[in-house]
Amino acid sequence: MKTLYFDLGMGAAGDMLTAALLELLPAPDEFIKSLNAAGVPGVTFARESTVKCGIVGTRMRVLVNGEEEGEHLHEHAHGDGHCVQEHEAHHHSGIANIAHIVNDHLTVQERIKRQIMDVYTLLAEAESRVHGVPVTDIHFHEVGTMDALADITAVCMLIGELSPERIVASPVHVGAGRVRCAHGVMPVPAPATAELLKGIPTYGGEIMGELCTPTGAALVKYFAGTFGDMPVMNVERIGYGMGKKDFEAANCVRAMLGDCGEDTRDIIELSCNVDDMTAEEIAFAMEALFEKGANEVFTVPVGMKKNRPGTLLCVLCEKDRVQEIAAAIFKHTTTIGIRENAMKRYLLRRETETRETSLGTVRKKNSHGFGVEKAKIEYDDLARIARENDLSLSEARKRVEDEI
Repeated sequence: MKTLYFDLGMGAAGDMLTAALLELLPAPDEFIKSLNAAGVPGVTFARESTVKCGIVGTRMRVLVNGEEEGEHLHEHAHGDGHCVQEHEAHHHSGIANIAHIVNDHLTVQERIKRQIMDVYTLLAEAESRVHGVPVTDIHFHEVGTMDALADITAVCMLIGELSPERIVASPVHVGAGRVRCAHGVMPVPAPATAELLKGIPTYGGEIMGELCTPTGAALVKYFAGTFGDMPVMNVERIGYGMGKKDFEAANCVRAMLGDCGEDTRDIIELSCNVDDMTAEEIAFAMEALFEKGANEVFTVPVGMKKNRPGTLLCVLCEKDRVQEIAAAIFKHTTTIGIRENAMKRYLLRRETETRETSLGTVRKKNSHGFGVEKAKIEYDDLARIARENDLSLSEARKRVEDEI
């Protein structure tokens, strides 16, 4: 399985993620041309080689109308030993303005536009919760400028180019101290960053400074499927994306691209027994658990104490979702206790292809791995064809299979 792993031991910022991903490409300079042709207003991308603690890597330079964001960044040493970053005033943009730029100005695929807006939605929702105002009233500060839009666009385009089947990230180092934002001096991580990183493993340390920015946090939250140690993988390429500052540790994001072989993952099973819920209540709880990110939710009829018929509720989820899923189980069921079991999950690699037939377009799911191959036509497509052509489901399946 083609896997992308992010080592975030020095946090995450949009330009560092961009640089690390760029180094994974066989022809990074050619892709720079694609970035510059993307149509981010006033933005020019450039890359340069730099060294941090003896490691050679790439630093991205994002010029907005000929100036780089770092040219407006100042640092002040304070008596408490904290390092405070101070940004000069930037143009404030609302989510509607960002959407106008993305949809009307960028010359990228529609899928990339949707991803860009999804990331900005995460940012807007985090700011909304922090400031207690509706998402539509949010006006971005540091994250609303063209350099942030450039970073988000670049990361979305690069991940699309690399097309990993799985993305894993390490726990995020957020730094320590204070950071000066548009609203004043804030603790590290800044409130919006902390909000974005809820449910994601993070840690601080002795390094004073903002290591993870809101843009970096939103990108990691959006793209990383799981968080934890580096999986067992045959690494093919390594990229180092360097930050602007120098610390005692190499200030970089490291990205690794390789093959994990057959897809095996650790997964957690949370289960509980209930005997005092209606079928409607259980169905509602199952839907809520899926919305919280559960991989699978199912029920089994069981016999319980006092000879009562009951229901065993089982939920499968990733390790980093356990606390959130457990809280949802307590909220939506009558249980007062939950069991946890660690499991290993074996998965076939899956791809979906679209085929044209005389009866219409159908999607075919192909699965392979562990020495087997399987294929199945999407049920929803077969059902639509059966209804439209007055066929049974088996007749529709046979006619489609004969054509593809």
